Amino acid sequence: MAKSLFLNNLLLTLIWVLATGTLTEENLLFGFFLGFTILWIITTNKRESKYFYIVPTLISFLLTMLWEIIKANFMTVKESIFQDDLEPAIIKYPLQAKTDGEISLLANIISLTPGTVVIDVSDDKKVMFIHVMHLKDKKSFIEEIQIKFENKLLRIIR
Repeated sequence: MAKSLFLNNLLLTLIWVLATGTLTEENLLFGFFLGFTILWIITTNKRESKYFYIVPTLISFLLTMLWEIIKANFMTVKESIFQDDLEPAIIKYPLQAKTDGEISLLANIISLTPGTVVIDVSDDKKVMFIHVMHLKDKKSFIEEIQIKFENKLLRIIR
């Protein structure tokens, strides 16, 4: 059901672009959101359709990830300029992700933010080791990764 709704949304986006005669990123995005809204209005079983849950969650996840990358970049620049004391640490992060794909995606997302690098994953795939340049509080760091990245990623994938 979600695949057919996505294909219908792409078809409505294409129709919008052809109708307006303008092929730009803004027009494509507007056409996609217009198609999403039309499909949402005409679909009767919204609760049964996973598509209407995944798209907003995915957009929220991407915006959160972009914000965290920007924030971490500014923090890294600030600490490079003002020579603040670094508080490096290696964190043992408990994983909720189970499959190799989920763990790999989470590791790449964590490594995208400046100041963090995933070092290793335990053999039983229950723990991920993360090197952090600026660790203030271990518990809040783990909760931040779980809330901002892992929980949202698992909701999108599963």
